[in-house]
Amino acid sequence: MLFLLPALISAQAPLPADVWHQIGPNPRPFEASPLPIPRRKKMTEVPPPVPGATPPATQTGVPAAPAPAPASGPRPTRYTLCLAAGEKDLASGIAAARAWLAETGKVATPNTAHGAAAQCLGQLLLQQGDSAGAEAAFVESAGQVPATDPTAAAALQTMAGNAALAGGRAETALTWYDKALSPPSASAPSAEDNAVRGAVQIGRARALVALSRLPEASGALEEAHRLAPNDPEGWLLSATLARRGKDLERAQRDIEVAASLAAHGDPLSAPIGLEAGVIAMLSGREEAARKSWDSVVALAPGSAEAATAKGYLDQLGPAPTSSPAATPAAPPETSR
Repeated sequence: MLFLLPALISAQAPLPADVWHQIGPNPRPFEASPLPIPRRKKMTEVPPPVPGATPPATQTGVPAAPAPAPASGPRPTRYTLCLAAGEKDLASGIAAARAWLAETGKVATPNTAHGAAAQCLGQLLLQQGDSAGAEAAFVESAGQVPATDPTAAAALQTMAGNAALAGGRAETALTWYDKALSPPSASAPSAEDNAVRGAVQIGRARALVALSRLPEASGALEEAHRLAPNDPEGWLLSATLARRGKDLERAQRDIEVAASLAAHGDPLSAPIGLEAGVIAMLSGREEAARKSWDSVVALAPGSAEAATAKGYLDQLGPAPTSSPAATPAAPPETSR
């Protein structure tokens, strides 16, 4: 999921607040596992979608192109124009981002224009599938953040970690997440500080799962809940982790919290519905599972989650139908 945090840059910085805010991408090693349905004779298990294979735009850390500003509204920034160019034509957008990066140079540190160019390049490279290039660009961008703004630097280090994780480099990702947590939090941390640190803990949980360090992953998610209790992604991941650990009661509780927090149209709605169906099915509630998977197919047709939900529904076969009860025959009359 893409985290948009308000006002992470200091008031003195010349760049607009949207430059340093994104915390994407969102590789997902917690994908629903193939669902066993033992009561059928012969079932074809549907493998989970490969993380990073065809991720939706909101899962790659690349925000959608900004809506055209009204005539009386603020003018688009160089950063938003850079992203919009990539949305129009990815290859030429990357070339333009590289040209902007070269143009800004590294005449001084921090150089916020250079950092913005590097961040834009990283997001476009990530969309292209170049996770290593994106990681390097985010690291370069983080190096241009003023020392007075550790929260912004942590956000970019988290982006570097997410890019590394998307490329299957879980150990490297964990290093970046730990760097993002290394500055001590403020004595009275703001909501933005906590949101960033919560996102870092979610990233750490993903990396720890990839490294089969499940108890540590569970602890990271508990910390994410403490820091960002209204983030549905953390609850989705803890539900999935509980389900994998066969704690279906905890899984059901956490997936209900995730569903209650995901706003209408949230890109997490489809993965939440998919996981809710898996939990329901493993808990013996087939009708609830069908409803969840039907909602995923209706909500996000063409998505990887919809394809997986459709596969699960195909495994189940048609919903059982109850035929009307036959009217009992009248007893034969007897002569009096």
